[in-house]
Amino acid sequence: MEHIAQMNMGYLLHPPGDPRIAGFEDNSDRLNAVADRSKGFIWRLQGEGYDLPENDTGALFGRPHVALATLSTWQSFADLEHFVHRTIHGQFLDRRMEWFAHFDEPSYVIWPIQAGHIPSLIEGKERLLRLRKDGPSPEAYYFATGRDMVAK
Repeated sequence: MEHIAQMNMGYLLHPPGDPRIAGFEDNSDRLNAVADRSKGFIWRLQGEGYDLPENDTGALFGRPHVALATLSTWQSFADLEHFVHRTIHGQFLDRRMEWFAHFDEPSYVIWPIQAGHIPSLIEGKERLLRLRKDGPSPEAYYFATGRDMVAK
């Protein structure tokens, strides 16, 4: 059975603890709890998982004090899309420019995985770079193209 993984990354506009990003920091646990309870949610990188070399956000994305990344797995594209855009998460997504640097290229990627596979941030970065270089494909896509990729 096939599931999907998603990884997103960004650079905070201000270092952790700065009051200008409090709206993001103060709600991260709340949004993660919503994800954890969402239909189709399987797993997310958290806690000690970030201590593994393959999940070192600072080393992978540079800017160690402001680089952040999330990584999760879901039963389906529809489940992930619902969480991201149709829960309270969407309200915070709309505010991302208050807290994160703007990218002129994709800052997130979605890709298929085998059920039970636990991806790493290295894997996510490789998929993101592929998406940036080659554009959307069944191996690396984003929401705007996801429905087409899932149907292939």
